Amino acid sequence: QVQLVESGGGLVQAGGSLRLSCAASGRIFSINVMGWYRQAPGKQRELVAAIEKGRSTNYVDSVKGRFTISRDNAKNTVYLQMNCLNPEDTAVYYCNARVVIAYGSIENDYWGQGTQVTVSS
Repeated sequence: QVQLVESGGGLVQAGGSLRLSCAASGRIFSINVMGWYRQAPGKQRELVAAIEKGRSTNYVDSVKGRFTISRDNAKNTVYLQMNCLNPEDTAVYYCNARVVIAYGSIENDYWGQGTQVTVSS
């Protein structure tokens, strides 16, 4: 079917930067929306940023001005550049893609395995 493989997480000090990548592969006709979610311990998963195929974007308020989402449609890849990180950004970050696998098919959600981002104070 469809696989999403994430990379780029890790440990960084407050004020630092990380760049996450997520590549989609498999049976893909089109990807309408790609996004990043995160889940911190004891909290619900939340949308961090999303980008449509036409590159329209939206962000959760807490990351506006610090994070930038982008995508390479030719590579079915989405990126999240995270700057000015703070300890509140610590979470597991999950890539999401809304994929149409064939012409006329409905859109389905696919998820990556998650990548840990830890920001130390």
